[in-house]
Amino acid sequence: MSDDIQHPLRSALFVPGDKSRAIEKAPSLKADALILDLEDAVAPEAKPAARAIAPDAIARFKAGGGLAALRVAEPGSADLEPDLSAAVAADPDVIVVAKTEHPSQLASIGERLQAQGWSGLLWAMIETPRAVLSLPDFAKDAPGLGLGALVAGTNDLASELRLPTGPDQRSALAPHLAQIVLAARAGGLRALDGVYNAYQDADGFAAEARAGRSLGFDGKTLIHPSQVEAANAAFAPDETEQAWALKVIEAFENPANSGKGAIPVEGQMVEAMHLDAARAVLAAVQN
Repeated sequence: MSDDIQHPLRSALFVPGDKSRAIEKAPSLKADALILDLEDAVAPEAKPAARAIAPDAIARFKAGGGLAALRVAEPGSADLEPDLSAAVAADPDVIVVAKTEHPSQLASIGERLQAQGWSGLLWAMIETPRAVLSLPDFAKDAPGLGLGALVAGTNDLASELRLPTGPDQRSALAPHLAQIVLAARAGGLRALDGVYNAYQDADGFAAEARAGRSLGFDGKTLIHPSQVEAANAAFAPDETEQAWALKVIEAFENPANSGKGAIPVEGQMVEAMHLDAARAVLAAVQN
């Protein structure tokens, strides 16, 4: 499956690459994307085994019907080359590159992957201050990089910014998260919010997911299967949005409004851009 912009990307679940039981269960969870993780989720001594089972894991993910992705080590890491070789053997739809700080790193990785016969999409994880400062370059260079999405790595970013832990950390990250969304839109890319660590805190997760959607993210990366359903709900259009979209479309389809650039809908003036947004809402529901 290609990363079609019409395909929803509400939920992207990280699946540890060395956990066979989690790999077997993952395709049944209805996540929009499954990310086989060869990086942080796998201990150094377990990485060779995780790389060896990657082809079978990715095949399982693809059979489940969602987007099959694989996360590799950061540029400059000794683990990157063996991770890339494992990725080529597994042939995922997407390769997620950890801690990417500049488009030139992705260009180099893309060249190596193409030389080995792989030509899918790359997702860049934005996890450091340098990466945030490079966001305009990611947006500008996206078409030539085969870049499909920017993924917020909130844990590492908060750590590198030396943010104190606690309830105020998310609000402190918000300006940087907004820049990720802005760059993604400028580059025609998807934008995924970071993970929520307290996987047993359903209310906290729902609140953060809603906040992510309010910032403009397409969806959220997840660390636990229990978060999938809530993410799908938070990033899907609700009944109010669907009803409004139908009214906008009906208004533009009314012969009486033919040729008009702006028309009234329940006391609001709407234009062609609102019609495009309304069609996107209904397309998201259908998917």
